Amino acid sequence: MRVALAVLALLLVVPAAGAKQGATVVIDPGHDLRANSATEPIGPGSSTMKIKDGGGTHGVVSGVREADLNLRVALRLRMLLETTGIRVVMTRTRTAGTSIGNIARARIANREGAALFLRIHACAFPVRNGWTGDIYGESRRAARIVQRELRASLGFPDRGLQERSDYTGFNWANVPVILVEMGFMTNPTEDRLLATPAYQQRAAVGLCRGTLAFLGRDAADCGRS
Repeated sequence: MRVALAVLALLLVVPAAGAKQGATVVIDPGHDLRANSATEPIGPGSSTMKIKDGGGTHGVVSGVREADLNLRVALRLRMLLETTGIRVVMTRTRTAGTSIGNIARARIANREGAALFLRIHACAFPVRNGWTGDIYGESRRAARIVQRELRASLGFPDRGLQERSDYTGFNWANVPVILVEMGFMTNPTEDRLLATPAYQQRAAVGLCRGTLAFLGRDAADCGRS
């Protein structure tokens, strides 16, 4: 049975490269308790509309909601990053309501001036030129770094980077943003892994190491999975 890993990325309006000692990272655990079928423009000034949040998936074996899994990993990641001195802002800290949608999530990252806007998901798909083509190269750099560290932590095969231009949360962000797919909850083997605390911790460590490496910090500060 294959094990899949996809990392999606897009960087927007980025500060100068180099170590960012007082950096803020915004962590976005994808989805929430309920989907949001209202629509919003896919990008600034666009007439193309998308629903705010389709609600995510759930484990075919475990029955775990993707929203719950994303949050469990995000909370572990927050703890790891904060111990290294990174300021962390979460787009949500519980699974308890209707999703706020992707423009609202991007605006949180923009407001905080995030050095990285890290979106955590667990189903499947990243980015190409569009509203943010001016910093496309730096976007891919972030994706490569995070993918490298996450793969090292999880031991998954390299499935490369995917590119997307139709993600509202990317198109409305004015800060570096990547979206990580931890695996496929529709795959029984991966679902069993995703449901375990040990796997969730390994994912958090990999994301932490990738984040610190991108920020020019010592990834070893996150420890090992």
